This record gives sequence, C-alpha cells and structure tokens, in this order.
Amino acid sequence: MHTTLLPDGWPRPKGYANGIMAQGNHHIFCGGQIGWNSDEVFESQEFSGQLRQALQNVLAVLRAAEAGPEHMTRMTWYITDKKAYLGNLREVGAIYREIMGKHYPAMSVVEVTALIEDQALVEVEVTAVR
Repeated sequence: MHTTLLPDGWPRPKGYANGIMAQGNHHIFCGGQIGWNSDEVFESQEFSGQLRQALQNVLAVLRAAEAGPEHMTRMTWYITDKKAYLGNLREVGAIYREIMGKHYPAMSVVEVTALIEDQALVEVEVTAVR
C-alpha cells in the first residue's frame, strides 16, 4: 500500500520509518489524541496506560475514516517525561505492536513541558492516506 523509504547505506530503524511514500485518494489528519477515554476520563495516571489509550483513540479515529494502522504515514508523539518513555521502551513497543501491529510510519517523539490537559502525559497525532 505505502512504500517505506530507506536511503542506501542507512540502518533500518526500529519502531518507525525514516520516510513513507503514500498512494491513495483520502488524506486523514488525526488531531492529537491523549490518554483519556471517550468520556474524557483518564483511567490511568501512568505513561504506559495513557499511551495505550491514546493509541486506541488514534485507531478509533482512523476506523471512522474506514482506515487502519496500515494507512498511517506520519506519527508525532508529544511526551511530558522523556525518562518515563525511555525507561519503558520495551513496554512501549509491546503496547504499540498490540494496537498498531507492525505498521511503522515516519515518526517523531518530542518532549514538551506540559500538555493542555493537566493529567495528560502523552499526545499522539497521525496523518494517514487511504
């Protein structure tokens, strides 16, 4: 569906792509999803729990566009605690694969001082093409 771009001589990244060439007629722009449920309630105060919910929220938005993880081309994570992210990479990877499978878009992770919702620890935005 989409082609992963890997320049000659570059090592294959783990858990993301350096670039994606997309084909399709429908562009989907998923606004930042945080770790609260559909009632806007945080069920977890932990990074991993909020990441799981944020990714489930992204998946719900994609499904509303009749798309799925395989259509993702770009993903940006905004995190409030770099140590919480790096200290839980194995769990982060497992959660990601459980929800998104092995679909790795071009990705950035940015540490920010805060998110608009005070309880939010992570926010995820996605662009997809179907």
